Amino acid sequence: MTVTQSLLAFVVAAFILAITPGIDTAMVLRTSALEGPRRAGFAAVGICLGCLVWGGAVALGLGALLAASQVAYTVLSWAGAAYLVWLGIGLLWKPRSRFVAEEAAPHAEVHRGATAWLRRGLLTNVLNPKVGVFYVTFLPQFVPQGVPVMAYTFLLAVIHAVAGAVWFALLIGVTAPLGRILRRPAFMKTMDRLTGCVFIAFGAKLALSRR
Repeated sequence: MTVTQSLLAFVVAAFILAITPGIDTAMVLRTSALEGPRRAGFAAVGICLGCLVWGGAVALGLGALLAASQVAYTVLSWAGAAYLVWLGIGLLWKPRSRFVAEEAAPHAEVHRGATAWLRRGLLTNVLNPKVGVFYVTFLPQFVPQGVPVMAYTFLLAVIHAVAGAVWFALLIGVTAPLGRILRRPAFMKTMDRLTGCVFIAFGAKLALSRR
């Protein structure tokens, strides 16, 4: 896989993952609807910064792992492949039929300044270990041979953060119509099944790849 192929494939995957409804989308949509676009924008920035924090940590860890042990990296690759396939099968078998975006915000934060939402978005992302696990299992398969592993892995995290920022900006700009679409059971099931197929495909690719 060349660098160009890697980047094109990851851009597509990053945007599919960005638009798949989850806790980040729920936070931005709820904040935009109830607190206004400015606070929602700060929450989105916080979430994207959290992705960069995780991306930096994973990039350093993967670089050290590759330098230390080929066997350890192979074990990680197989574990990551199994995890992605397991996630994909779960989404295909039991896709969600509803998306809840009206979660109650902590009362103490509702009347704070916009920067409180940046902090909330950042902490929600950084304190979610699933993000780190996902990055460890998902990013390595897009790193082609012959590139600086740490720098390239962090670049992928930056691309994912940018994809998320674009999605959040769209979400904030058209909160009402998008909110209605996201609540449709058919849309939720379709997105979960599409994401499940993506996870299984990338899991299989990761298991079959050789470094």
